[in-house]
Amino acid sequence: MDFESYRGELVAYCYRMLGSFHEAEDLVQETMLRAWKARDRYDPSRASVRTWLYRIATNVCLTALEGRARRPLPSGLGAPGEDPGTPLVPAADIPWLQPFPDTRYDMEARADMRLALVVALQRLPARQRAVLVLREVLQFSAVEVADQLDTTVPAVNSTLQRARAALTDVGDDEAIVEPEDPGAREVVDRYLRAFEAADVPALVRLLADAVVLEMPPVPLWFSGAGHYGAFMRRVFELRGTDWALRRLTANGQPALAAFAAAPEGDRRLHSLQVLTVTGGRVTRNVVFTDPQVLDTFDLPRRISAN
Repeated sequence: MDFESYRGELVAYCYRMLGSFHEAEDLVQETMLRAWKARDRYDPSRASVRTWLYRIATNVCLTALEGRARRPLPSGLGAPGEDPGTPLVPAADIPWLQPFPDTRYDMEARADMRLALVVALQRLPARQRAVLVLREVLQFSAVEVADQLDTTVPAVNSTLQRARAALTDVGDDEAIVEPEDPGAREVVDRYLRAFEAADVPALVRLLADAVVLEMPPVPLWFSGAGHYGAFMRRVFELRGTDWALRRLTANGQPALAAFAAAPEGDRRLHSLQVLTVTGGRVTRNVVFTDPQVLDTFDLPRRISAN
């Protein structure tokens, strides 16, 4: 039985459920182990291998989520900050949402991996989360989901309706463009050039008026182009103006790896910026600085200054 060909999509599923790439990989490994041990009991007349694996993965995820706090981003925890000079103190006790490194697994579509949706999913009860992803994202039938969750078709339909109602504020998927969209690429390229030039006015011109900037594991976040610009001035004052950025993608969104000048003369990996581009403007930037998160993107820790 070929389990390995399903690993990538199962990791993506467990990531949507848990909001953690590291945990998703661990849970898929547990899923594969359980499937291997139960392979003699698999009945192909009841379900395909794929449906059967998702049943196992769903149970693994639901068990893992028992008693767990949701994984948020800073904007989900309180009001935005007003002072760009506020100390940046990480909150290590919060299980922050992690980004998904697109290049780690070969998947055709990632529109349903975007950070806004994954954050919103974390607000749902675990079973609602599972039903929504299995039905709406993975396109399993109500009968298949009922079997995967040991419940009834009417219960699945009712749970799906409640989950949909809870996510009405996620936003319009059509408005958010893909990373390779020419307009999005132009915006990101201009942002990259402005950042490397430490040109705050040029950065601000690329922002939506209500842009959001957040920086897990720091719980502080800012809203509005003015606050964003003021914070970036502080960054360049504190960390200098010698930066190099590299393009990549995360969660099916454009992303930038930022390298700051180091005393040794080269540049050191500083952060990963995951951008949301809507209507030709940057509407959100989630900046991840946790070294464990950065490691999942297989980025070099240092690059040459030349």
